[in-house]
Amino acid sequence: MEKGGGPLPRLRIDAGHRDQAPPDRPWFMRQIWRNLLFAHWRVTPETIRERVPSQLELDVFDGSAWVGVIPFRMTDIAPRDLPGVPGLTATLEVNVRTYVRHGGRGGVYFFSLDAESLPVVVGARWLYHLPYYQAEMSMRASEFERIEYQSRRRSGGAALEIAYGPSSPASLSQRGTLEHWLTERYCLNTVDAHGRVHTADIHHAPWPLQAAWADIAVNTMTVPAGIELPREAPVLHYARELQVLVWWPS
Repeated sequence: MEKGGGPLPRLRIDAGHRDQAPPDRPWFMRQIWRNLLFAHWRVTPETIRERVPSQLELDVFDGSAWVGVIPFRMTDIAPRDLPGVPGLTATLEVNVRTYVRHGGRGGVYFFSLDAESLPVVVGARWLYHLPYYQAEMSMRASEFERIEYQSRRRSGGAALEIAYGPSSPASLSQRGTLEHWLTERYCLNTVDAHGRVHTADIHHAPWPLQAAWADIAVNTMTVPAGIELPREAPVLHYARELQVLVWWPS
């Protein structure tokens, strides 16, 4: 776990790579995402349409919807202009997501987010209306960037045991490609119990993506959402590290 109290980083927002500028109000929180695997499966829109709130339009690429299972490590979690609090600045996380449109913008919709940190789970559920769950999680990283990752939801039904790592140098994705469409997303959408849509903006530099490999021993992360993943191999990308800024939802 990272310790708080160190010098705060200088954060500069360069939004030239985005289709839409970030909000003009101050961002709320900073995070660093590390050792991230994008594992995506192609599904028919009909497979998940009823599992996504009707207020949100499904976003598709060449007629297909996509479901992602994304394990990573989050560090430097802290509010704007404040140092991190020791013991609360890092967590492992696995999210299960698809892609939607609302108000003319492409965004992310989460079926679930599992994290080992109880404060992260409670805070994100309360502030962002996100379906977070606490899980028992572990991650081991070798010097050769072989990541061994395990997660098991404490309430049961969702587990992941996977080894993964990069298999190419990093590069930036090009507009119009599947890689760009899957990863360059700058907002998330949730719908509360009253049917109101909440949008939280995020910002980061373009993803430095690497081709990836993965050995998946167990993956029941989509089962609680009622989604059966196809048997075909997922599309895989790896990212070593990226700093992220998060706004209050609107």
